[in-house]
Amino acid sequence: MIKNFIRYYKPHIHLFILDMTCAVIASAMIIGLPFLTRSLIGEILPSRDVKRIAYVLSLIFAIYLVRSILTYIRVKWGHILGVRMEADMRRDIFAHIQKLSFSYFDRVKTGHLMSRISNDLSIIAEVAHHAPEDLIISTIILIMAYIVMFFFNTSLALISLIPFPIMIFWGIHMGSRMRKSFRKVRKEIAEINSTVENSVMGIREVKSFANEGLENNKFHKSNDTFRVAKEISYQRMARFHSVMQFLRDFYYFCIIGGGALLIHRGSLNLVDLLAFILYVGIILPPIDRLINFTEQLQQGISSFERFQEIMDIEPDIKDMPGAVDFHPAGGEFLMENVSFRYSKSPDWILKNINLTIRAGETIALAGESGAGKSTLASLLPRFYDIQEGTIRIDGQDIKSLKQRTLRRSIGIVQQNVFLFDGTIRENIVYGKPAATEEQIREAVKMSNLESFIETLPDGLETEVGERGVLLSGGQKQRISIARVFLKNPEILIFDEATSSLDNESEAMIQEALWKLCKNRTTIIIAHRLSTIMRADRIYVMKNGEIVEEGSHLDLINQGGYYKSLADKGTLIAEIN
Repeated sequence: MIKNFIRYYKPHIHLFILDMTCAVIASAMIIGLPFLTRSLIGEILPSRDVKRIAYVLSLIFAIYLVRSILTYIRVKWGHILGVRMEADMRRDIFAHIQKLSFSYFDRVKTGHLMSRISNDLSIIAEVAHHAPEDLIISTIILIMAYIVMFFFNTSLALISLIPFPIMIFWGIHMGSRMRKSFRKVRKEIAEINSTVENSVMGIREVKSFANEGLENNKFHKSNDTFRVAKEISYQRMARFHSVMQFLRDFYYFCIIGGGALLIHRGSLNLVDLLAFILYVGIILPPIDRLINFTEQLQQGISSFERFQEIMDIEPDIKDMPGAVDFHPAGGEFLMENVSFRYSKSPDWILKNINLTIRAGETIALAGESGAGKSTLASLLPRFYDIQEGTIRIDGQDIKSLKQRTLRRSIGIVQQNVFLFDGTIRENIVYGKPAATEEQIREAVKMSNLESFIETLPDGLETEVGERGVLLSGGQKQRISIARVFLKNPEILIFDEATSSLDNESEAMIQEALWKLCKNRTTIIIAHRLSTIMRADRIYVMKNGEIVEEGSHLDLINQGGYYKSLADKGTLIAEIN
């Protein structure tokens, strides 16, 4: 883990060196102040040498001035170092998340991810800057101060070391406990983020069911759990700091008490005791830094562990060694003895599927909800890997193809359309970021969006709101179709694309969909007979298996399972 953390310093090593150099010089300079003060009081002032007095005072002032300049450089560029490392980590974790498979997102809460990308990385950035700086400054000051103190009086220097073993033991003992507490706090704040996100995203459902009280109760539960975790962490921090404060004061006590005893015995003079007390004033801030370093380090470790947990996750779906680009040659699909189940599930979702989709053909998947239709369609772009069997496209095993080029050749229109926060134009060109204005206008026309766009004052620059909240279901669906038109894929998958729309919206979208289907291999999942009937062939699914195949009329005439679905209304006939 340490090696992974240190590598983020490498691109910014010049800032790290600048920060540490300023810290070392400033630390070394402050060590000379008590020594100069001792000389001024013990030797120079009694001699009444004005020139020497002025020289020493000028030297002390110069030290203060240079330390001030070094502090400015250290604080500015040290924090910039932390910010840049944070940005690098955030870039890496975001890029890694983009590579993870659907199965990961099926089991992880978005709020937890958001917490690790934002809160945890902010803490790591602070540690990245302050931890090495505090450690180096404190170490240098302590070592150099004690060299001088041993030079002044060995006995008193040894007496002053008495509290240090206790401080070290207490820091190690409480460090592991605080790290566990901080990790628990990070986990609970992620849970709160997830609760808030769910409630805000589903605010229409919350209000339509008048369940504000239920949402408040869920939030209070998460909030109380977080509060308890935070209180426990503060209790441990209080215990840590209270003992450290006592040991800090005890350090003063050792210097004053030991100094008094040595003066009484005649082995120490008042000027040297004053120098020791001044050095205590220099030593205690580094001790405070080390105390804060211990606390901050535990927070940083727990946050980096959570960051590394995600970075260590390997995608379930990877390009195989030697994977090649996919160059479509018609878009023929072949499934041979395909069986599939979700990870960690003992139940097979699809069982021994054999299916052929010829190039340019439109097939429909029919069956009751839960029969496995959407799961089957999700295997074609290789969103999940099958456990048994083979899937081929244009004669090539899809596992031998690069995922990016395979998925670029497939366009998907789903029931639940996701629109990004932004304008209609931005959402349409998501299908082809480099699209020309002419291509965008053509996609708008082909998706039957033209008349709607003309009614908008801002046209294509109209904001859609978060997840397209400012648009109707039909409008969002047509934008999604325009996006696929622009992508211009060889293969199409329509997954219940019109099931939640009213008849008028459905008619417009059906027209756009059939335009899109022309000369493309198309897989349709639907419950509406008007949609299914237009397919060249229909595969009927039941409990993860294909039980019937044929045209609509053939299947009706067979009087089998498909006809029973139509008779009992599972397949919906339009009412004019």
